[in-house]
Amino acid sequence: MIKVADLPGTIPVFPLPGALLLPRARLPLHIFEPRYLQMLDDALKTDHRLIGMVQPNEVEGRKGNGLHTIGCAGRITQFSETEDNRYLITLSGISRFRVVTEIEGFTPYRRCDVNWDGFDRDRGRTEADPSFDREAFLDTLGRYFDARSLSADWETLKEADDELLINSLSMMLDFDAEDKQALLEAPSLSTRRETLITLIEFDLRGGEGEIMQ
Repeated sequence: MIKVADLPGTIPVFPLPGALLLPRARLPLHIFEPRYLQMLDDALKTDHRLIGMVQPNEVEGRKGNGLHTIGCAGRITQFSETEDNRYLITLSGISRFRVVTEIEGFTPYRRCDVNWDGFDRDRGRTEADPSFDREAFLDTLGRYFDARSLSADWETLKEADDELLINSLSMMLDFDAEDKQALLEAPSLSTRRETLITLIEFDLRGGEGEIMQ
């Protein structure tokens, strides 16, 4: 288990709308903007090699782009450089965090002081979902895929463990940034699965009505 004492108090953050990273999951990214190339170079020089993924939090009437309070940090575990000086990287999710304050200046990219408390579950063993009705879930997922003309390897989905299945779908399916944030903030795998089902059913209804938070 990763200890809080082993995690830095300040990390670079990448506010990418709709890009969700979850603990113990992997997120591929294509880095090409100069400021994020600098962020990557700087992160690779550290022992922890962490980058925090955070959803922007735009508020009407406020200047600039705010950040949601909760994000997820990933360790750079794979990277390659293209001939035109871009990077293809993979972040492996380590733990969620709370943004304490954003650090002004010093770097072209954004950096935050963060707090790791309250996310011990992220840094422990793989989670299970004891009340998961996989058959009913896959039936709902099948209707969602049919409605969107998507294909899937159903045998793989049937055999994947609970966390891999739920977290992978949470990251991959096309939900808006606020819905992705709700999936990120779910306190347990069971509540994330419930949120995921709600979002899928809401989409199948054509977005009618309101999603209960």
